[in-house]
Amino acid sequence: MRSLIITTLATLLALTTPTSAWAAPVVLTGEESRYPHAIRLEHGPQRGSILVALHGDHVVNVLKAGRTGKRFKQIAKFTDGASATATCCGHLYELPRQVGDMPAGTILWAGSIGYKEETLKARIWRSDDAGESWRFLSECARAKPRGGLWEPDLSVDADGLLHCYFSDESDDAHSQYIGRTTSEDGVTWSAKEKVVAVQPSYLRPGMQQVKRLPNGEYYMMYEICAQPNQYFCEAYHRSSRDGRNWGDPTHHGTRPTTEDGKYFAHTPSIVLAPNGTSTGRVLLMGQMLMSANGRVDAGNGRTIFVSENGGRGGWYEVPAPVPVPQARDKYCPNYHPSGVASLDGTELIGFASDYAANGGCHTSWATSSLPPFPG
Repeated sequence: MRSLIITTLATLLALTTPTSAWAAPVVLTGEESRYPHAIRLEHGPQRGSILVALHGDHVVNVLKAGRTGKRFKQIAKFTDGASATATCCGHLYELPRQVGDMPAGTILWAGSIGYKEETLKARIWRSDDAGESWRFLSECARAKPRGGLWEPDLSVDADGLLHCYFSDESDDAHSQYIGRTTSEDGVTWSAKEKVVAVQPSYLRPGMQQVKRLPNGEYYMMYEICAQPNQYFCEAYHRSSRDGRNWGDPTHHGTRPTTEDGKYFAHTPSIVLAPNGTSTGRVLLMGQMLMSANGRVDAGNGRTIFVSENGGRGGWYEVPAPVPVPQARDKYCPNYHPSGVASLDGTELIGFASDYAANGGCHTSWATSSLPPFPG
């Protein structure tokens, strides 16, 4: 009954709260920018600050805001010279504990560098001053010649081992699989191993993102593309007690849906928020919102999902901070939205990209309210 009440209240909030109730989205840089990824710092003298990384034209721009996320300022930019032209789909990560010579609070950025013709690599950069300066650290994986390797994501498991997850499309047995390498120091990496490698072999799991819940459990959200019929490129999730063992690689996982069957297609992204429970809230964003019948939903580009039990179910809808009503399967409009929760868990500071009037791609941010905690 409680979950039904929560779902009903959240649905009413989504339907009755006008967009004008919040400040209009603000463009972050005015320059070409896409694929935002944001984190809130949890260590060091700048604890509570927010970092967001954006992809420009072969450059990574890093912006920072204070604890409340009211104003973002560019603090750094860097270019990885391993490719002459291409930088893609990078994620920020703050080390939660010491790894090698890197103390807790070290900021890492991992991204795909190069085109297939250049041999794609997942490369990691390191910042020791909360994102203000960067230096190359290591390469955690590379594709076979003329193959793709995308969307690296970092996580430290329960034993302190650093994991680099990636989407690898250069394997002969799979069109694409989610793989990983591991490292004790962030410099020397293990051989690749498969984490999600589903059948038939033409299916393409990827866009993985790993978070550690407040209760210590690890949670992975990803998509599976090339599925037949309506479920072409949809979000799935799975869990791990130790951040290392994720179960049978051939298992598809669980598809997050609302009570009326809505789901996300393309570029799933998750945010954690406190809600007074041991698991916390999981907020799910995606590029396109789909109805149960497989058609684009009326709330497309304007909706996120919330789960009050650590992402295990009970998903309900709330309005997205940055609406992108024309979100579609293109590499700009609402492609990989991101966000961070306010410190008290009552708001979401969100980031999303969309086409600008000049035809370029720009990223904007805004803040929206989240429903009251269940009580």
